[in-house]
Amino acid sequence: MPMSNVKPQDYDQLLAAKRNTVQALLSPWCQGEPDVYPSQPTGFRMRAEFRMWHEGDALDYVMFRKDDPKTPVPIESFPIACDSIQALMPIMRAALAGNEALRRKLFQVEFLATLSGEMLVTLIYHRKLEEDWEQQAEALRQQLQTDSLGLSIIGRSRKQKIVLGNHWVTEQLNIEGRTYSYNQYEQAFTQPNARVNINMIEWACERAAELDGDLLELYCGNGNFTLPLARHFDEVIATELAKTSVRAARENIEANASDNVQIIRLAAEEVTQAMQDEREFRRLRDIPKPLQDYDLRTVFVDPPRAGLDDATVKMVQRFDAIIYISCNPHTLADNLAVLSETHQVQRFAMFDQFPYTDHMECGAFLQRK
Repeated sequence: MPMSNVKPQDYDQLLAAKRNTVQALLSPWCQGEPDVYPSQPTGFRMRAEFRMWHEGDALDYVMFRKDDPKTPVPIESFPIACDSIQALMPIMRAALAGNEALRRKLFQVEFLATLSGEMLVTLIYHRKLEEDWEQQAEALRQQLQTDSLGLSIIGRSRKQKIVLGNHWVTEQLNIEGRTYSYNQYEQAFTQPNARVNINMIEWACERAAELDGDLLELYCGNGNFTLPLARHFDEVIATELAKTSVRAARENIEANASDNVQIIRLAAEEVTQAMQDEREFRRLRDIPKPLQDYDLRTVFVDPPRAGLDDATVKMVQRFDAIIYISCNPHTLADNLAVLSETHQVQRFAMFDQFPYTDHMECGAFLQRK
C-alpha cells in the first residue's frame, strides 16, 4: 500500500465507501444493516517489514510500488504502524547503519509488536552470520531493552537462524472482561490489527453465546478465536495444518487453562473426510473420544483468501449454526451462495483490519432454515 494512500483526515469517508461496496456485493444473502467496526486511523499495525537499501553510508527502509517494482521508495515515517514500532524504527536504523557487522549485506527487517509491550525484530541477510554478528546483535538488544519493551532479535540467512531472546512474543488481549495470553511466533500468521482483532473475537463470542453443544473450528491458527470461544461451548475440536501454529495453539491452551479444547493437526479437507467417515486419521486417536461422539452443532471457520473449498462447504452445511470470519468478501459471496440453500444469515459484520486498502474482513452468522 503506497503511503500516499494514508490520509487519516479522510478515514471515515474511505471506510463508508468500502462498506457500501462490500454491502452491495453481499446483499443477496446479508439483509439489513451490518455491524461495522472501524480501525484507528493511524498506529494500528502490529507488524511491518521493509527492504533495506544501501547507498554509500546511508541505510534506508524502503518499499516498492506495484507499478514500479525496481525503484525503492524510502520510508521516513510509517504512521500505520503501532506506536512501539514507529518509535523503534529510527533507533534501529541508526544502530544498524553505524555497525558494520550488523549492516553488511542486510537485506530485510521485520518488526512484530504486541499490545503487551513485547517486540521481536528479524534481520535477514545475504551472507553467513558469524560470531561477531551475534555479539554485536546481542549488545544492541541489551542496549534497547527496557522494562516496557521486551525485545528479541532474530538473525536469518540461508539455512541459518540465530535467536537472541525468544522466537516469539507473548500478546495479551482483553476479551469479554478476561485477559488471554497468546504466544505469537516469528514469521507465523497473526492478525495484524490487534484492536480490530479484539472486535472480531468479541463479535464471534456474542454469536456463540446464543448456542450450546460442542464446537468444531477449522483454520484455528494459534488459537486466536479458539480460547475465548471455548467459554461458550461444552467441548471444542479445533483444527489447523501449519505446524508452528499448532504448537503455539497448544502452548496457548495450556497457558490459559482451557481444558475443554482439543487441537488436531488436520487440513480442512481432511476434517471433511473424517466427518464423512471417508478416511481414518491416526492424529484423531489423541482426542478423548471418537469424533462422531461429540455433540458438534456449531462450526467456526476463518479460511484463507481462497475461502472454503466445495467439499468443505458441503460438510459445513451439516451444522445447525455457522460462524464465518472471512478475509475476502468475494470468496465469502461464493460460499454464501451455496450455504444459503440450507442456512440463513442472521447477523453480518465488517471489520476494517486494513484501512486505506480495498480489503475488508467480514463476519457472517448463519443458522439452519
